[in-house]
Amino acid sequence: MRRSNSISPGRTAAVVLASSILSAGLGGVANAAGPSGSFLAHQALYELSLLKARGNASIASVRGRILYNFTGSACEGYTSDFRQVSDLNSGEGKSTLSDLRSTSWEDGAGKSYRFKIATKMNDAEASAVDGVAERTGDRVTVKLKQPAAKTFTLDGSTVFPTEQIHRIIAAAREGKSLLELAVYDGSDNGEKVYNTLTVIGQPIPPERAATAPDPSTSSDVMKSLTRWPVTVSYYDRDAKSKSGEQTPVYAMSFELYENGVSRALVLDYNDFVIAGALGQFDVRTTKPCK
Repeated sequence: MRRSNSISPGRTAAVVLASSILSAGLGGVANAAGPSGSFLAHQALYELSLLKARGNASIASVRGRILYNFTGSACEGYTSDFRQVSDLNSGEGKSTLSDLRSTSWEDGAGKSYRFKIATKMNDAEASAVDGVAERTGDRVTVKLKQPAAKTFTLDGSTVFPTEQIHRIIAAAREGKSLLELAVYDGSDNGEKVYNTLTVIGQPIPPERAATAPDPSTSSDVMKSLTRWPVTVSYYDRDAKSKSGEQTPVYAMSFELYENGVSRALVLDYNDFVIAGALGQFDVRTTKPCK
């Protein structure tokens, strides 16, 4: 799933899951997926709740949902539709309601990426990001329509959200425990690139029962698939650490199936942590590549 950081003003996802959760984009080249040969088109609904607060964080409760739709194939590209609505209660009669909507398309080879993101906080006017990124040779060219018309280039090593998930699964299958990637997903004002560090745990075989079952673990489509515990930390590429050790802006943990589905979502915003339990899971049909 795409990366998701819609809680604070000025920060949007992804989308991720993991782009993303939160949910990160899902997909990649066809031969990088599960036994079926392609990533699974599906709809997932995650129920959000406060897992814990740290330090002096004035968060008493959190409620909300993430609705994630993923469709497409390696030949026609992958489309992700993502919405996260979160209500943070301070316990003092104050609450913050955030609403993030994101739609993106990425081609199967990770060379082209189109995105539209809208973020709204409470009753404020929604902020929008709209653009396209194209990989040519050793660079990526980004053309923004919103929030302002602008064209700029990124290093060619930068990947888009769907390609990010593809590389995580490929690294997991190779037995690697660490993966570093620069990721561009159009978040913030459309100009942000994040350095990411992915930590991959030991594979969870299909026969091992989940500690907290959900609709994905009981699905006939998923029962034969391996999954991995994954944590992706996002670092501000432009920020400079005074101590020499940079703190991630945000981190997302989840169990990632080899067909791209994510479960057991945990969103870590440093001051507080949100759990995302998979409440509904529906498999969608995908036209096979010709």
